Amino acid sequence: MQDCASPELLRPLGGGTPGNHYLSLAAAEALYGPLCHLPRSLLVLAEDILWRKNGDAARIELDALRAAVTGDMNAAPISFAPGRALLQDFLGIPLMTDLASMRDVLAHAGAEPHRLEPRIPVDFVVDHSLSVEIAGRFDALLRNREIEFQRNTERFEFIKWCENAFETVRVIPPGRGIMHQVNIEWLSTVIRDTRIAGRRVLRPDTMIGTDSHTTMVNALGILGWGVGGIEAEAAILGLPLGLEAPRVVGLELRGVLPRGAAATDLVLHITAFLRQIGVVGAFVEMHGSGLAGLSLATRATIANMAPEYGATCCYFPIDRATIAYLAMTGRSGDHLAEIENYARVQGLWSETGEAATGLTENHVFDLATVEPVMAGPSRPEQRVTLGQVPASFDARLAALKVDEPAASGTFGHGAIVIAAITSCTNTANPMLMITAGMLARNAAARGLTPKPWVKCSMAPGSRAVTDYLDAAGLTPALEALGFHTVGYGCTTCNGNSGPLDPEWQRQITENNLATVAVLSGNRNFEGRIHPSVKAAYLASPALVIAAAIAGSISVDLSHDPLGVDAKGRPVHLDEILPDPDEVEGAVRRFVTAGRFRDTYSSGQMMTEDWRLLPAPATARFPWKDDSLFIRSSDFPKLPPAFDPQTGAAGMRPLLVLGDGITTDHISPNGAIRPGTPAAEWLTERGATRPGNYGLRRGNPAICARGMFDNPLLENALAGGLRGNLAPAASGEPVPVWTAAQERIARGESSIIVAGRNYGAGSSRDWAAKGLRMLGVVMVLAESFERIHRSNLVGMGVVPLTFAPGWNAARIALTGTELLDILPEAMFAPRCRMRLRIRRAQGTGQESEILFPVRLDVQSESEIETLRAGGILPQILGRLLDDAA
Repeated sequence: MQDCASPELLRPLGGGTPGNHYLSLAAAEALYGPLCHLPRSLLVLAEDILWRKNGDAARIELDALRAAVTGDMNAAPISFAPGRALLQDFLGIPLMTDLASMRDVLAHAGAEPHRLEPRIPVDFVVDHSLSVEIAGRFDALLRNREIEFQRNTERFEFIKWCENAFETVRVIPPGRGIMHQVNIEWLSTVIRDTRIAGRRVLRPDTMIGTDSHTTMVNALGILGWGVGGIEAEAAILGLPLGLEAPRVVGLELRGVLPRGAAATDLVLHITAFLRQIGVVGAFVEMHGSGLAGLSLATRATIANMAPEYGATCCYFPIDRATIAYLAMTGRSGDHLAEIENYARVQGLWSETGEAATGLTENHVFDLATVEPVMAGPSRPEQRVTLGQVPASFDARLAALKVDEPAASGTFGHGAIVIAAITSCTNTANPMLMITAGMLARNAAARGLTPKPWVKCSMAPGSRAVTDYLDAAGLTPALEALGFHTVGYGCTTCNGNSGPLDPEWQRQITENNLATVAVLSGNRNFEGRIHPSVKAAYLASPALVIAAAIAGSISVDLSHDPLGVDAKGRPVHLDEILPDPDEVEGAVRRFVTAGRFRDTYSSGQMMTEDWRLLPAPATARFPWKDDSLFIRSSDFPKLPPAFDPQTGAAGMRPLLVLGDGITTDHISPNGAIRPGTPAAEWLTERGATRPGNYGLRRGNPAICARGMFDNPLLENALAGGLRGNLAPAASGEPVPVWTAAQERIARGESSIIVAGRNYGAGSSRDWAAKGLRMLGVVMVLAESFERIHRSNLVGMGVVPLTFAPGWNAARIALTGTELLDILPEAMFAPRCRMRLRIRRAQGTGQESEILFPVRLDVQSESEIETLRAGGILPQILGRLLDDAA
């Protein structure tokens, strides 16, 4: 991506450092029509377009932005070239193995391997490898760190090779924090600079990340969102991302939060509110007088969970709260002055939450309506008041066909076995963490402790949290209740909750108990947190501690006592909740710029463990044929799965799925269970501990065998059974991998059929990559989640949607049918196509039905990607052409 901004659009930036310039949107209006009336998030997109395009090419995309704001659903697609990329190791490793493999292909073709180099800065944060193996002990942090390095030596050596081999890759090693929290506290600059004609020109700090919750950075007024690994590879290698010009939904905040309502409660209310409105694929812009009372950390809590309400991003304006937060986290005064000057002249600045302009639609949310809540038992948008939580779990028991009622105060159905203060969603918010620490202090003073079956843990998103909790004298109280720091990384929220105590695990297994997790995270999808947990609830850090003391989800935290004190007196939640004024005073006193500067003063790019780690210093990675973690990828060399000229014939349905299928259902995730194809592959090669799919995402053989390996998956073709099952040729249910390989051996391709919002959840590229290894060429659904749809295209898998009135139930597949996509004269974005179903009849003849489907492809660039077989073959082809 080469900047080609027109010099005539540059203007001097008054104030701050003399000699600074900016690309003036006001000046661009003379060439391209009105721009400054656009919503703030679209102003950032408009400037990005003007940096890369001019003339008619720029005009077409700027017109599309204006059209989208009016609600025109037929607006032309636009492009976005982020200024930087943020990776985590679960998705970063398979991405980088693809890049390393592409270097091999270049070398074998006689080209220089160094031709393949990221075109934008890449920060690689190693934060997803930590597992809560040890908890509730003083040495938990040290022991988990040792285990993390022991289990991940090969993976970490590969990541360190990436740091050495690619000039634009910077690695933040394990133990430094969670990517999103480190991003807002240290990596983000809000504005960046470049040189044009010898002038220093300021421009927005924009980004993409390989994690859905990249949107947390929107709180700083930085435009960015989560993408799949496939999209990230394209952006990193210089291809702008194509997207539909977004509608912008305004959320106007009014009023003030009631005393006792936490930021977590607020975001869970907003999540349910926006899910009901319907903001899937939209940009949400926050504005209104209520913003003035929200700290930037609270805004970050809201922005973090944009994927949970379905938005592409949740953009906040740059205002006094932004500057105050940047100052608190140690940014320089000169830099803050430049941010404010730039934001004011470009229309990105807001005074006291003033209204946004040019919104497609606007909705009002009253902060005064927020009350303490949880979200569960299996979805972030399932907001329930504390008093309703027990009934919500009883409904979950009924759905699971468990007859016995939940037990209160004993180890039975509803027992809380995991209570985790985890995830940057909440640990980046000092008010929430200080509140939790003070509640722990008050509980310990009354002699309260968690029930013995509760595994308690705390995994802060950065070391700054530990520093201010230590300074406030709250760490001893947290540890007295078992909430020792287990590490600095993404743990329970991501499924890295570690094992339960063997004795409690035995009772769960023998009695088939439906147990519960309560966590301060952002994801609680079924099967995600722990294989033995049948329900999970999201809650504020303070409520996590309260739930641990109660020990059962059937305890009504708003009314029932949590336990009894040393004198046998019942203790209720409201008795140990700290006074909000005391919390605010502690935050002002202990959460300071000096503390953040001290935390980050030594940088983030080195630890002693990382320094001692050996790593090759070569342009090409020396693959190990016997490695069980890191293997070369064939994805850059894949041929196209679909030829638009001939269509696709003889596809057989592999899975028929319902609504809300998440990437937790689709992609390899969580523990590798004994007896599965992945476990058997590892056992055959001498592995004694299969471990976790996430740690082996650099091994295509493991990940392909782990596709759809979710014990709660419901494939309508599996005879009513749940789990990783699909019909074999005999009709018997077998693992999906086994059924798929049978078809590949017979020369058959497969199709997946699903309901609404297929592919929701975390931005996992293997949810698309694995389909190619299963021989799947198309996915037909009622609708797709944005990131997953794009990943399918990036892997050359064709996304189709049912025409109105059609769905999986209507076509009633049994798994014996053959499906054909008929060749059409036009293969274009959003074009209509026809699907034919051929059913075998008892006479040996076939019957046919035809029905309409739509190609869910958004742009001509995506059409080109499908024709090439995916983004990787497409980019590799260009590199080889350039080298010729």
